[in-house]
Amino acid sequence: MTTPMLKQYQGIKAKAPEAILFYRLGDFYEMFGEDAELAAPILQIALTARDAGEGKRIPMCGVPYHALDSYLSKLVNAGHKVAICEQVEDPKNAKGIVNRDIIRVVSPGTLTELVSERANRYLASVYFAQHWGLAFLDLSTGEFTIFQTPELDSLLAELSRINPAELILPPDLSKKPKLWMGYYCTVREQKTFCGQDLKNRFSEQLALFTEFPVATQAATALWSYVLETIPGLDPTHIISIKTYRSEQWMFLDQWTRRNLELTESLRDQGKKGTLLSVLDVTQTALGGRLLKHWIDKPLLVRDVIERRLNSVEELTTDSFLRNDLYKLLSQVYDLERLMGKVSYGTANAKDLLSLAQTLALLPELCKLLNSSSAETLKSNAPQLEVEGLGSFVTTLNDALNPTPSLSPRDGNIIKTGYSIEVDELRSISTGGKEWVARLENAERERTGIRSLKIGYNKVFGYYIEITHTNAHLIPTNYQRKQTLSNAERFITPELKEYEQKIIGAEEKLKELEYELFIALRETVRTYTKPILQVAHVLAELDVFVSLAEVAVRHHYVRPQIKDDGQILITEGRHPVVEEMLEPGVFVPNDTHLTKSHHLALITGPNMAGKSTYMRQVALIVLMAHIGSFVPAKKACITQVDRIFTRVGASDDLAAGQSTFMVEMKEVAHILNYATEKSLIILDEIGRGTATFDGLSIAWAVTEHLVQNPAFNPKTLFATHYHELTHLQDDFPGLFNLHVGVKERGEDIIFLHKILSGKADRSYGIQVARLAGLPQGLLQRAKTLLLELESTEPTHAISDSPNVVTQFSLFDVPQTHPLLQEINQLPLDDMTARQALQYLFDLRERIQSSETI
Repeated sequence: MTTPMLKQYQGIKAKAPEAILFYRLGDFYEMFGEDAELAAPILQIALTARDAGEGKRIPMCGVPYHALDSYLSKLVNAGHKVAICEQVEDPKNAKGIVNRDIIRVVSPGTLTELVSERANRYLASVYFAQHWGLAFLDLSTGEFTIFQTPELDSLLAELSRINPAELILPPDLSKKPKLWMGYYCTVREQKTFCGQDLKNRFSEQLALFTEFPVATQAATALWSYVLETIPGLDPTHIISIKTYRSEQWMFLDQWTRRNLELTESLRDQGKKGTLLSVLDVTQTALGGRLLKHWIDKPLLVRDVIERRLNSVEELTTDSFLRNDLYKLLSQVYDLERLMGKVSYGTANAKDLLSLAQTLALLPELCKLLNSSSAETLKSNAPQLEVEGLGSFVTTLNDALNPTPSLSPRDGNIIKTGYSIEVDELRSISTGGKEWVARLENAERERTGIRSLKIGYNKVFGYYIEITHTNAHLIPTNYQRKQTLSNAERFITPELKEYEQKIIGAEEKLKELEYELFIALRETVRTYTKPILQVAHVLAELDVFVSLAEVAVRHHYVRPQIKDDGQILITEGRHPVVEEMLEPGVFVPNDTHLTKSHHLALITGPNMAGKSTYMRQVALIVLMAHIGSFVPAKKACITQVDRIFTRVGASDDLAAGQSTFMVEMKEVAHILNYATEKSLIILDEIGRGTATFDGLSIAWAVTEHLVQNPAFNPKTLFATHYHELTHLQDDFPGLFNLHVGVKERGEDIIFLHKILSGKADRSYGIQVARLAGLPQGLLQRAKTLLLELESTEPTHAISDSPNVVTQFSLFDVPQTHPLLQEINQLPLDDMTARQALQYLFDLRERIQSSETI
């Protein structure tokens, strides 16, 4: 027969069969059966067994309750859900086994313990009904947002930006796994997307739900999931639902975010080597998260950009104000997550003290802001003035012990002098311990046993311990309590009576301190909305100070935001690369793109700096749109609605796509979604296929970007197809740039300077030498190059600039019919398309062994 405890366990486990059940037994959370076998190796703890009745044993393992956070995060980050089962009945009132139940189910998207301080952890939900709806929530901060779009690409770009830890899907969308590859997905029944809980909880935002009905359905399922994972608890720190429209923000797809390394590096997905690592000298976790958000979503609303720039400029010019704010912000705790813990009832006394310390800074911060001449900074001051908050901060400091216990139930929470009743109970408890010490000394004198000692444990209470060697001296009024290997333990009526008095006082003291603490915490909860507003102001202020500090340190300038279609950058620098080099080493470069002169074709050798140059232009434009100063001597930036990048070579084996297919998909995405207000970065096109195929595609893409007057996105295009440089003669919107190189014998020196005009060669063999290829191989490559160049004109361009011919790889007799055929071609009358068609036909004839 199964034991009563295991029978209870099995009944509770049936409520959350998909989760690992943490079953509270004393000071441990225990796991049994398959849960134990699954969890033990992940948590690196011993797997044991327990009697299950009828001679059977069941696998088990356990973790200390006080170390829950670390063990919980290990399991959840490994992709598992965990159900927390606690006692829901006072053991003193229990008849038989104590009642237990699940108080919380933790999944990858609902984990709030040990999450990154400077990054959000989102639970997201997606729904589709003619439009795509997205909802995402950070349970630790209360940030709740919805987004609706008709475009799947926009949805996928947003998912890439927020990178949710868990994604909720309806059954039909779950059948499209390629769309959600890489995300931890939870499938919910269709009916959860149509409930009323969300509208009831946020009834004041019904107009928002009407405007974004599909996103509301996604949010409905998300909210239902949250309520199920924390039964009986209303997360009051989630005070509203926000939304945004695509026209408010610059569109950045997942490839652009990756290629520009905005917040994650390509090498290890860490922060080092990213734009965020350069701009982030924020002093608070609040500010760090907000800055990341700004970088991920650059603004398109010019007035808001200018207000941000005004604040940054004020702080760059007023070093005293900047430094004073910097020092104060360094003392600010994470108000958002502190209020999250208050909402969940997990905040301890130390958390409330951190809250009080931060709120105590508000008067001085207000004073500093009011002294500013920047309207954006000054307008924030009134939002830091919350009625009644100052006096409550005083109450918290008066009530709470400066060095409290970690758990509110362990006592030592309330400061002496705050409560008369607490003081009285504490006096009895402390005085009782002194009484025990006096009794111990008195009994030693009376019995003559110098080793006599009075001790205490939870099982037997207070006792007098005497070693066996002194047994002959034991008084007759001592009552034997316990026998040990080398001693006996006794109790006396006097000691037992005082024990009850002391223990009763200690228990009452802990209970009273806990009740007073809960009352304080509940009062904090009533200030949730204004405190979260204060948190937002402090985060924004921290970002302004950070951007100003970086601007001063690295000599950035304020960009001019224009609507004239020009990007004019004088002596621009790459913010990340510059920081990695010694001061003064980075070579700055100019950029000038206009509506009529909008495509720069950049040639030059690998390693010379083409990619760095193009990326720096994109980063400077992006920085201007987030309200940051930029690394340049001067910058006039027209508003850009989207930045696109096609950089490097990568495949997607999981999706069955080759490097070239991935490249073509990225190019197709750019051409389908770019507008005349977009900025496009193309770093090679067509290098992943045959030479003619690649050249043809690169050529056609270039023509597509310059031949339509209504579609002239500002474009930087780096290529090794030198044939394309002749397109400058046919399209006035295109102009050539090249990277300067200095030759020294057989070696080259990269000047990293962008110059007007085209490069005459790619210096491939010289770059290969720098890379360390064997000398013999390099010599052979040089010989072959000379032979090939002497056989046919190198990359010959006919009199018609749109016709390109490929040199032969073999010696061909001068009388060969093919030469006669080519010589008779009416090149002056052929179009580029006719010339390429002739080359394709010629290749087919060669491949089919047709006589030529």
